[in-house]
Amino acid sequence: MKLSDIKSSEAELQDYYAQLRSQHITPAWIGGGITREPESKAVPWVWHWRDLRPQAMRAAQLVGTEQAERRVLRLTNPELPGQSASNTMVANIQIVMPGEIARAHRHSGSALRLIIEGTGGYTVVNGARLPMAPGDLVLTPNWTWHDHANDTDGPVIWLDGLDTPLVRMLEAGFYEEYYKETQTIGEGANSSFAKYGDGGLRPAWEAAPATRYSPLWHYPMSQARAALERLAAERSGSPFDGIILEYTNPLTGGSAMPTIACFVQMLRAGERTQAHRGVCRTNYHVIEGRGYSIVGGTRLDWEDKDVFTVPTWTFREHVNDSDRPAFLFSFTDAPVMKALDLYREEAKAG
Repeated sequence: MKLSDIKSSEAELQDYYAQLRSQHITPAWIGGGITREPESKAVPWVWHWRDLRPQAMRAAQLVGTEQAERRVLRLTNPELPGQSASNTMVANIQIVMPGEIARAHRHSGSALRLIIEGTGGYTVVNGARLPMAPGDLVLTPNWTWHDHANDTDGPVIWLDGLDTPLVRMLEAGFYEEYYKETQTIGEGANSSFAKYGDGGLRPAWEAAPATRYSPLWHYPMSQARAALERLAAERSGSPFDGIILEYTNPLTGGSAMPTIACFVQMLRAGERTQAHRGVCRTNYHVIEGRGYSIVGGTRLDWEDKDVFTVPTWTFREHVNDSDRPAFLFSFTDAPVMKALDLYREEAKAG
């Protein structure tokens, strides 16, 4: 047995390829094969708050929530024009002005909100009213009813993160509007936090929810900051991420949602992390602080409220070159890659 060597003429091959094209068949041996390692069209990029906030305010002047069900500015990667920040997840800026609502709906995509500006607005998830303050993480998981309202005298702005590009690629998306504009608020305010916000404790008189997403939908920044500061005082943390915590499902210890993992990290003053990479896409939001990240050899300078993206299998390292701590929020599609047994990570040699 040996490899065959057939000497076909170029004319014969081109005639054959033309026949294949007419029948919607592609010969796999002439391109589009397997790569040696993951490749992404997306590039490292940073969106600065100094640009984002004025555009959000301008949107609020030009477009009402009657015209746009969600007044959202989608952050689009320069190499994914008109699409999203990364291949599988979107990062959006959403603004709700005083007295406005964003009507109730639900969809197959899982979503998160990281509050950037404004205290006192709220989100209702499956009838539970969740408060929103800067740095808080609010989940609206797959197929949960959710609407938003601003009962304050100033704008409320947050970062949206959704897995809609992944859901769309899988052709698995459903969408439904609620039968009225807003949900009726059910049992006590922030009931999910009352039930599941104390770590390893849950109401014994209730069966554990059957859903795979976290039953805890509100993670206050005050709680996360306190935990980060406790750990910073006691431990050295990760050489790659400083002091980093994952927002978890309190019933399983797993990721907050099946398709999206969420993290908050603290980079101490003067800290520089080591470079590492993983087979996942990650979007970051700067809750507080100033510094820069080296992503695939590109320096991304960031400060309060900026957003930046890291493509898959791209080395990243973070530097806090200021005299105060920096706090970063991030969300990633690593749970998907792990579920498919496609995830791996590595540290940069040297």
